[in-house]
Amino acid sequence: MSLSVKVGGLKLDYPVIISSGVWPFDSTFWKSPYTDGVGAICTKGLTLNRREGNPGIRIWEVRGGMLNSIGLENPGVEGFVREHLPKLEDREVPLIVNLWAGELEELKTSIDILRLHKDGIDAIELNISCPNVGEGEHVLKDRLSELKAIFGYARESWDKPLWVKLSPMSPKVVDEALIAQEEGIDAVVLANTWLGMAIDVEREKPVFERVTAGLSGPAIFPLTLRLVWLISDLLKIDIIGCGGVSSWKDAVSMFLAGASAVEIGTATFMELDAPKRIVSGVRSYLERKGYGGIEDIIGKAKGGRP
Repeated sequence: MSLSVKVGGLKLDYPVIISSGVWPFDSTFWKSPYTDGVGAICTKGLTLNRREGNPGIRIWEVRGGMLNSIGLENPGVEGFVREHLPKLEDREVPLIVNLWAGELEELKTSIDILRLHKDGIDAIELNISCPNVGEGEHVLKDRLSELKAIFGYARESWDKPLWVKLSPMSPKVVDEALIAQEEGIDAVVLANTWLGMAIDVEREKPVFERVTAGLSGPAIFPLTLRLVWLISDLLKIDIIGCGGVSSWKDAVSMFLAGASAVEIGTATFMELDAPKRIVSGVRSYLERKGYGGIEDIIGKAKGGRP
């Protein structure tokens, strides 16, 4: 049975995508056996200029997941296309550039650079949702007019598949998804991490220098599933479920709720071949139920595909 899907303008062999922030640029990891069960890989989040990331502790385990405050450490867009993209030419899966879209002017320059190398890039995932950068908790702000301009410019200037990764913490996440659709975005990714925090009781102070950090892992799965269920009724473009997926049951639940694919991240910290395990479970489920492929179950829990 083929588990291939077409999502956000891309044809993927599998419906499991590696989310941004977890996969190394080392070309070894972009080939089998590391890519067994992987439909595509999102790069670490890129910014126009090189970033060193946040100081202090960056990863903290909690019950049901982990908190991270990496702060978009990356080589910058030019550094990526110069140092890493050439080494990934013989990769075995599609490459999706996760691009931080904090400000319109920086985004314009970044896309101009990426456009010169678009033959080596399969899609761009606009990241408007990282909770660990910028002034304060920007993901909690209402910035619809700004996002409309960002989405519109990106769509006008990038003629290949274009996705947007939204924040579950945004007070206007539904409106942001609708604007993405209106501006011609091919898919929305629901969603990024949730804001949380931890206190080191021995030091008697917050673990992270920024106090808050992004919570990921199984603990947030029910929250993400609800978002997919809610927003899939409103969109005609594809939805990619992202947040806490760690088992085949999680993936199938996302499909039944209306997602066309899933992204996984934290699960790979616990088990590097998690995509292979998840895909195997999804295949067994479809065969047991007598379905022909993923398309047969998208949105089925709510009466069929929206």
